Amino acid sequence: MKLRFWGVRGSIPVPGVGTSRYGGNTSCVEVQADGEAPLVLDCGTGARTLGRVLLSRPERKLHLLFTHFHMDHLFGFPFFAPIFTPTFEVTVTAPTFSPDTTRDRIARYLNGIFHPLRVYEVPGQLSFDAVRPGATLERGPYTIRAVALNHPGGACGYRIDYKGSSAVYITDTAPLSRPGEGVSGGLPPNGREQVLLSLMEGAQAVVFDTMFTHDEYLEKMTWGHAYPEYAVDLCRLAGVRTLYLFHHAPDASDDDLDALAERWAGHTGPQVLLAREGLEVDLEG
Repeated sequence: MKLRFWGVRGSIPVPGVGTSRYGGNTSCVEVQADGEAPLVLDCGTGARTLGRVLLSRPERKLHLLFTHFHMDHLFGFPFFAPIFTPTFEVTVTAPTFSPDTTRDRIARYLNGIFHPLRVYEVPGQLSFDAVRPGATLERGPYTIRAVALNHPGGACGYRIDYKGSSAVYITDTAPLSRPGEGVSGGLPPNGREQVLLSLMEGAQAVVFDTMFTHDEYLEKMTWGHAYPEYAVDLCRLAGVRTLYLFHHAPDASDDDLDALAERWAGHTGPQVLLAREGLEVDLEG
């Protein structure tokens, strides 16, 4: 099973020379098992490039899994080529109460006002489904477990397992404990953190929202984003092999992210790397 990053930014796309090395597109990650339909995590602006690549492949089925419906995770959906291809079967799953609710949430954006396309005009073969925190679902060959995160309006994180390979996708979330408590305070994990650690346990790769520095988090605790030290501590407790810092702040330049990478270079238990557009990770390698 492989991961590929198509969009790694948070909040808003930031194209330009200052973001060219890590990329300026918003959240979109592809999970691909050999010979199987891909699983796409979120549909930020990075999904536009991914969609064009998918058209060049023979597979005509894919699974799209949303963490939540904030715009930076939805921007790319009406520009995602497979939904315009009548031969493509696209299953859209999101943390809602029913398949109809998933469709209706997307229809609020694709409504002819905020975007000229309406969801019922999409020519691709779309089907909709729902997932709740704590649930396990099967999507093609992938077994997926969902967990509730700490984000305004709610969000879900996911663990994806396939034939002994495992990846965890945790965005968008603030720490699940307050400063001075739980893992945030260097203390034993609280109940919600224990649930998250169970999901992360032994994963080969964890992609985690680390949009803020610790000081920035203390100033913006209600914004729903975390910082690297918290993600590292969770991954250490869960026995994770590699942590990928993700959902980079729009104001973080390539030079800023280089400095962050240097800060964590050489760290083990877990290894800490920065997500960047185009990075492909073989979980078996």
